[in-house]
Amino acid sequence: MQALALLGGPKTIPVPFRRYNSIGPEELAAAKSVIESGVLSQFLGVWHEDFYGGPKVREFERRAAEYFGVKHAVTVNSWTSGLVAAIGAIGIEPGDEVIVTPWTMSATATAILHWNAIPVFADIDPETYNLDPKSIERQITPYTRAIMIADIFGQSADMEEIMALAARHGLQVISDTAQAPGALYKGRYAGTRAHVGGYSLNYHKHIHTGEGGILVTDDDGIAERLQLIRNHAEVVVGDKGVANLANMLGYNFRLGEIECAIGIEQLAKLAGLVASRQSLAAALTDGLRGLAGLQTPVVGQDRSHVYYVYPMQIDPAVLGTTRDRICDALNAEGVAVSRHYQNIHLLPVYQNRIAYGSKGFPWTSDICRRQVDYRKGICPVAEKLNDETYMGFGMCVYDLDHSDIDRIVEAFRKVWANLDQLRT
Repeated sequence: MQALALLGGPKTIPVPFRRYNSIGPEELAAAKSVIESGVLSQFLGVWHEDFYGGPKVREFERRAAEYFGVKHAVTVNSWTSGLVAAIGAIGIEPGDEVIVTPWTMSATATAILHWNAIPVFADIDPETYNLDPKSIERQITPYTRAIMIADIFGQSADMEEIMALAARHGLQVISDTAQAPGALYKGRYAGTRAHVGGYSLNYHKHIHTGEGGILVTDDDGIAERLQLIRNHAEVVVGDKGVANLANMLGYNFRLGEIECAIGIEQLAKLAGLVASRQSLAAALTDGLRGLAGLQTPVVGQDRSHVYYVYPMQIDPAVLGTTRDRICDALNAEGVAVSRHYQNIHLLPVYQNRIAYGSKGFPWTSDICRRQVDYRKGICPVAEKLNDETYMGFGMCVYDLDHSDIDRIVEAFRKVWANLDQLRT
């Protein structure tokens, strides 16, 4: 039996995996064509036919709307910009509460703070890592106006139950589907069942334009407000004849022509890239089957998973060692697993209630109508996962093939065969 690499033995995977790259000759040709045209952007921040951008922006938005089966798609220069625009577009008022997951990238919640609204954290489901509808309902107060869900790691949240809950309480729902473009939920794409949703085009997602995002909605009014917030709303509303001026503070959230030309080609590849990732994940699950104390991804029967991350859980009691020790051993073998994700309610901004300036705004202002709890312990499922049991492998970080999956499986099985060495 070979010794673990952590303890001086040979490394199972001595050469790092290739970096994931979905860009090919099609994107190169598309970008070259835009550069040669000289039209790198065509947005004007006034009410004009170019308020909506140039030809590639409009084409990418048309194709995205058709692909995802929605009435409107609106591109933005980052998904963080998309989240900010979405919160503003649904009409959030200062002091309104928005329920959000702690198990996500920080921008999901700070987009709420951007409009001087108050993030309220609900807990997550221990198997899917998405917001738990029962926990959402426990957090609803008379001040709640919206729910911000995150389709984390590549699988949709339980949108049917969440949308029904929102309808009962008169709430808006935003779907942060940054990590799950192409995932299905009951026959429709993740992100499309919310009042507004969308996808990240950041460089390490399934498809990308370097940076960027796509917002999707079937609501004409929300779509118009997204477009206005994206492009200097305050200058445009008068000439456009917009009556509702709430949150009509605009930004430059515009995506350029080169990025949109690349996005058109990337979108055409999405189905194939998702299918490849699913095939690799299925092989990994099959290869890890039977390893005691290891839970591989749980996928709902009514949805699909696109595996931005391959999430796992460790049972320290069964293994007789800690999650951190297992992660150290796997990393030493050449499998770069992460041992934490996010508990964003524990970030300094929430623990100290310091955001705008140094005096605690908005929490210490009159717009905040109650003391919101951010103490450790409010999200026990997310906290235990982060502290003790969660382990993830970034499927979208690498350009993997099935031989790479075989080597990952070999590394896992080597570690499990040497658990006694990790217990000392």
